Amino acid sequence: MSKKNKAGSMILGVAFVWFTTHFGGGFASGAQIYSYYVRYGIWSLFLPLFAMAYNGVFFAYCLYFARKHEVYDYRSYNNAFYGRFAPLFSNLFELLYLCVMCVAPAVAFATGGATLSTLTGLPYLLCTFLIGAFIFVVSVFGTDLVRKVASVLSICIIAGLLIVYVPNIIAGAGNIADTVSAMKAADLPFGKALYAAFVYGTFQLANVAVFVQHAKSFERPEDAGKSMALGTVLNALMMIMVVLGIMTVYQNPEMSRQSVPTLFMVQQGVGSKFMTPLISVLIILGAVSTAVNMVAAMVKRIHDGLAKRRGNTETPGKITRTQILAALVCCIADFLIAQFGLLTLIQKAYSILAYLAIPVILVPYVVHMAVTRFDTKK
Repeated sequence: MSKKNKAGSMILGVAFVWFTTHFGGGFASGAQIYSYYVRYGIWSLFLPLFAMAYNGVFFAYCLYFARKHEVYDYRSYNNAFYGRFAPLFSNLFELLYLCVMCVAPAVAFATGGATLSTLTGLPYLLCTFLIGAFIFVVSVFGTDLVRKVASVLSICIIAGLLIVYVPNIIAGAGNIADTVSAMKAADLPFGKALYAAFVYGTFQLANVAVFVQHAKSFERPEDAGKSMALGTVLNALMMIMVVLGIMTVYQNPEMSRQSVPTLFMVQQGVGSKFMTPLISVLIILGAVSTAVNMVAAMVKRIHDGLAKRRGNTETPGKITRTQILAALVCCIADFLIAQFGLLTLIQKAYSILAYLAIPVILVPYVVHMAVTRFDTKK
């Protein structure tokens, strides 16, 4: 592979890492898209682009800084980024990410396990164990495998989404038009819709911890902007497609009671016998992809932190006991949390985490961008 093709492959690969991190069980099921966008009316047709562009700026800046300063685990990155304020903000970030690690992968375990159990008839406990085993194996093998898995999963997920949504959107075009008319008549306030999109995007900011390890793959720091621009377009288009799909059943009286809007759309739409198992597989893939990326980031942080204390004596590319133990502890903790099955309670934590991310990530990043002129000031 030529140097130019390799650079392009890495740019696309990291964009896919963002997509697979974002595309979790909540996205795949349509629950988050309905909660944060569709129920706020007609604004849901373009506010996903706002949220993803907002995320894209922050993620591009994160990856640019990590590549420029060669800090590839999130603790080292935070220490470099926050500078003299690192003793406070790096530790606050650790606490925030620990909360995220307890929430998002646990939701992934529970969502993936429940869906797999429904699809196969196997016990829920066994299904969450199988989901956890896959996440453990992939995350322990490191950044390169995570990026390759992300690329494969992204292609499978995108293809599956197109197969599920496009026919239903075409068949339900009349319902979408009726929904748009009803939303216009309802005249729902733009301010509430914008705030919901802001909260959604702000929760996602904690994913900077996931991305810094992948900055090493870029040829130049500037590649970060190209990668996140692709990621912005990809994520926004997929979100808007889900919005349109949910609009096909939005006015159905039973819609407000559905915990899995996408599954309800499929059951009410075309080819339900084929689409139902397919969307179930997509939900499982979405849950797994999010958890893999987050657990791998934690493994990278623990491994690199201990390696530095030991003097970097470990062989590059070798899987260490530290990596295995870190991945195992993360997976066991999330597996145990998932057994409570408190998905509604866990998902409510997303908004709380968004509020925590404002002082820890949002405000410091805006200040850093302004003071350093996007890290170009000498």
